[in-house]
Amino acid sequence: MKNPDDAIELHIRPRPVESVSMDVPKETLNSLKRVAANKDMSCEALIKLYIGQGLRQDLSKQFGERVLETTAHVLARHLQSDEEVSAILREIRGEAIP
Repeated sequence: MKNPDDAIELHIRPRPVESVSMDVPKETLNSLKRVAANKDMSCEALIKLYIGQGLRQDLSKQFGERVLETTAHVLARHLQSDEEVSAILREIRGEAIP
């Protein structure tokens, strides 16, 4: 049995924020409000969620592209054949991207 004194503490450090004002089409805003209400969250929280998801996807894609670029440079230094480098990169892409 766990001791209640062993509880895990979560420390959240506030991050600096900056306000942004932007124009959003009324239909889009109404849709955001409906979806937010269905998820039992504020419209602002839903927008932040969507921004965070999209940002993580784009950053992940950029990281993957940088890894492949670096891999190509390293392979080119160690292999004599451009065709062999291309074949290896195609194989990596085929394995990594469903």
